[in-house]
Amino acid sequence: MHTTEDPQDTILILGIGNLLWADEGFGVRCVEALGASWCLPESVTLMDGGTQGMYLLPYVGAAQRLIVFDAIDYGLAPGSLRVIEGDEVPRFMGAKKMSLHQTGFQEVLASADLLGRLPREMVLIGVQPAELEDFGGSLRPEVLARVPEAIEIAIARLRQWGVAVEPSDGGGTRLNDDALARERYEAQRPDADAACRVGDARVLAAGDGRCV
Repeated sequence: MHTTEDPQDTILILGIGNLLWADEGFGVRCVEALGASWCLPESVTLMDGGTQGMYLLPYVGAAQRLIVFDAIDYGLAPGSLRVIEGDEVPRFMGAKKMSLHQTGFQEVLASADLLGRLPREMVLIGVQPAELEDFGGSLRPEVLARVPEAIEIAIARLRQWGVAVEPSDGGGTRLNDDALARERYEAQRPDADAACRVGDARVLAAGDGRCV
């Protein structure tokens, strides 16, 4: 493993998942918090990958090193954090798929490999979700509590790779529109009487407008 940064190295830090489905948003919330709290050099790209699937291939293929934040079903207790590295990353992205975005990202890695453009070093920082079937929901407390630790793992790995990172003075990178910021997103969420929250019932309604 390289312990100093090559001047030609490019590093992609990617948060994937769906903010609209509770703990599915873990990866995105991690990259948001990292960007807001740390100053990164130009060689490091921070990205909200959302659920874009194959659209991420050019970015993954251009990186020599990759760090991914995501919610992963490890079969562990909710909120458990686990770090997967190297060749194991694609396998965990495809095992026990919780949503289509994981299938899509597994295809991204497979395609990059076929093209000879798979990052030479990969790190997956994943959390075991507590709740996914909550449309419009936010991270559950046990998952939210692991965001700072996940970020510290990523920062430690960047430093191991020889990347100079320093805490920001509050003027960090904003990845998304302010309307998606966690505090505002949670504060403006409709209550359960006004909006369906559970599974596919969000697309069904009784004649009086209630969720069924």
